[in-house]
Amino acid sequence: MVSSPHSFDFPPYRPPSEAQSMLLRVTHGCPWNKCAFCSMYRKYPFARKTMAEIKADIDLMPEVYGTNANHVFLGDSNSLLLSAADLVEILEHLYRVFPGLKRVTSYARAKTVMKKSLEDLKVIREAGLTRLHIGLESGSDAVLKMVRKGATADEIIAGGLKSKDAGFDCSIYVLLGIGGMEQTMDHRQGTIRVLNAIDPHFIRVRTLTPIPKSDIAKWIEEGSFTLVTPLVSIEEERDIVAGLNVTSRFLNDHSSNIVPLDGKLPEDKERMLAALDQGVAYCKTHEVGYADYRYL
Repeated sequence: MVSSPHSFDFPPYRPPSEAQSMLLRVTHGCPWNKCAFCSMYRKYPFARKTMAEIKADIDLMPEVYGTNANHVFLGDSNSLLLSAADLVEILEHLYRVFPGLKRVTSYARAKTVMKKSLEDLKVIREAGLTRLHIGLESGSDAVLKMVRKGATADEIIAGGLKSKDAGFDCSIYVLLGIGGMEQTMDHRQGTIRVLNAIDPHFIRVRTLTPIPKSDIAKWIEEGSFTLVTPLVSIEEERDIVAGLNVTSRFLNDHSSNIVPLDGKLPEDKERMLAALDQGVAYCKTHEVGYADYRYL
């Protein structure tokens, strides 16, 4: 039983893969907060929490989560921007309270990874931060510029490779449909190039779902951005999978996705392509809209 439930500062978001993880908030909001497809952190002005606040939350975590949990996710959107010294101090305290931890993860921007020295990144990794969740969204520079991602494809490649060099598990996120109908082919080709260049440990796929009040939602309403159809979304994913030459685990671990996939590349490529082909065939023989796309 939690004795003081309102004293613990829960992060508002975490990746689906961290559903069973303990959540520890070390910052508030997003320091970038300009992406056209996202409005998650608009109401959370960016701020660093004090070390005293973070340690107090860590000390309370056994009451909140119990003592048997062994995974932790650090929120909010880019914990890696904290100094190496601060992150090491946080991690050391976390492992003192939970000596059985097996995984500690965080979101990170690729450009934040690039700003840190490889030595600092290795120190953070050795202190116990094991995995970085990095948003690619698209490998097309035109699409990245349009959605104000704040990084080029080559910068994301560099950040992904550097995270691997430092010893982190690298989890890269792709957003199907982010180029709209207007730039779907450039989105596919660029994304294949970037993923092949990084060869991340995990490739996690999302499907663009316009968030109310986001810029993309406004563009759709104005007619300057055409949302891809379910058929085109599956075709995008099929082309990406077909073009990959990686040793990654490929997952659709989000409710926005149409065709469920979870496989290891290259071993499971043919099985995944067959599932996507089934989805393409279904969409071509049925009038599938976004209200009823969960057909598999």
